[in-house]
Amino acid sequence: MAMSDHAHDTDPTVAAGHLVEVADGVHAWLQPDWTWWLNNAGAVVGDDATLVVDTCATADRTRRFLDAVDRAAGGVPVRFAVNTHEHGDHTYGNPLLPPDCVLVGHPAMRERLRRDPLLERGATHWSPVPDWGVAERRLPTVGAAAGLTLHLGDRRVEVAHPGGPAHTTGDLAVWLPEERVLFAGDLLFVGLTPLVFGGSVEGARDALGWLDGFGPEVVVPGHGPVVAAADLADVLGQHERYYRLVLDLAARGRAEDLTPLEVARSADLGSFAGWPDAERLVLNLHRAYADAAGVPLDMMAALDDATALHGGPLTTHVCCAD
Repeated sequence: MAMSDHAHDTDPTVAAGHLVEVADGVHAWLQPDWTWWLNNAGAVVGDDATLVVDTCATADRTRRFLDAVDRAAGGVPVRFAVNTHEHGDHTYGNPLLPPDCVLVGHPAMRERLRRDPLLERGATHWSPVPDWGVAERRLPTVGAAAGLTLHLGDRRVEVAHPGGPAHTTGDLAVWLPEERVLFAGDLLFVGLTPLVFGGSVEGARDALGWLDGFGPEVVVPGHGPVVAAADLADVLGQHERYYRLVLDLAARGRAEDLTPLEVARSADLGSFAGWPDAERLVLNLHRAYADAAGVPLDMMAALDDATALHGGPLTTHVCCAD
C-alpha cells in the first residue's frame, strides 16, 4: 500500500526519515528531530532473511521505513523483527510487518503493549493528538526474557536484556558481534532528555555500563544521531550525570516534602537545560519518587505534571492521518 500524498503535506517529518548504512548490510533508520514520537529503527540484511529493529509510531512512517529497507535489502524478505521495548513510537507500526515475520520482544514488553491504552484513547497529553493510522496492535510471538541468538544465514544477531528495569521493564538491545554494531533502543537518547519513567532511574544508570561492555564500534540509539566508538564515553557520561541529577533532586524533594512538579519547577538543569523535551524531568522524578517509596507510578498524574511543566500539551510532529 502506498503512502498518501496527504501524509507528506501535513507531516514533513515523514519525508525526513532516512536509511543510513552503518556497516555492510546494517542500516539505521533515522527520524530527526528525534523528539516525542520520532524514533530510530534499523535493519540487518542477511543471506536469506532481513531483520528489522522496531517499527515507527504511525502507519505512514512505518511504510516508508519498510519500503526503504526492501530497497536496501534487494528484496531479501523481512523474516524477523525485534521490539526494543513497548512504547508506541517503536511498536505501533508492528501490524505493517509481513504476516509471517517472527516478532521478538521481552515478555514484560509484550504485556505492557497489550495493555497500552493510547491506541484507543489517544495521546491526549500531546498536541496534535497523534493519529496512528492503525486500529490494532501486534504483539511479539517470541519472548526473550534474558536473550537469544538469531541467524540470518551466516550473520549472527544477538538479542540481550540489561538484567533489570531501565528505560522500561522489558528493554532489549540488538548486538551484531562481528560487525560490532549495537542497537540500544531507548537505553540511549543522544542530544535530548532521556526518559525512564516506565523503568528505573537507577536501572537506566546501571545499564550504561552494560552497554559500554559490548565494546561497540557503532551505536544506534533509540533517539538521536548514530554514535561512533570515539564519542560513546561522552554520551554515556552525559547520561550518567543526568541520572545522578534526577536522583539527587528526588532525594532533596522527598526530604523537603516537595512534589515532583515543585522540584522540577525549581531545578537548575545546568548543561542539560538546552536538551529538547526538558519536561521529561518531572516524569523521571515521578519514577524516582515511586521507587524510593516502593509504590507503583501513577502514569497519568506524571503526564499531567509534564504538561503543566511544559506550559501546555507536549509537542509532537505526528499529525497525519493514514
